[in-house]
Amino acid sequence: MDDGYLQRVPRADDTLKTLTLVVYALQALSLFVGVTAIVGIIINYLKRDEAAGTEWQSHFAWQIRTFWWAVIGFAVSWPLILLLGLGFVTGFAVWVWYVYRIVRGFLAFNERRPLPQ
Repeated sequence: MDDGYLQRVPRADDTLKTLTLVVYALQALSLFVGVTAIVGIIINYLKRDEAAGTEWQSHFAWQIRTFWWAVIGFAVSWPLILLLGLGFVTGFAVWVWYVYRIVRGFLAFNERRPLPQ
């Protein structure tokens, strides 16, 4: 039955593009609600094999590295809070770095450019 229009079947690339954007959004949202970054990293790991060899592979790797380095940075900052508030300084530095990574990644996503591996 032809209704006068073609139904568009999503391609794997479209799905990966959408998931890449969703993970950037989840990472940005995690600046306010930390748990969303965990959802994003789960998506990255579940779909990483599908992203291999596509233009989204570098974004998945970027998002995974961003998550884990931020976790390490915040984990180091917490105990340093007890040391004359030094943890607040390092925690803020990690937060700024995390924001930078999200923005840089999103801008590359928007321009369909790969990120450094």
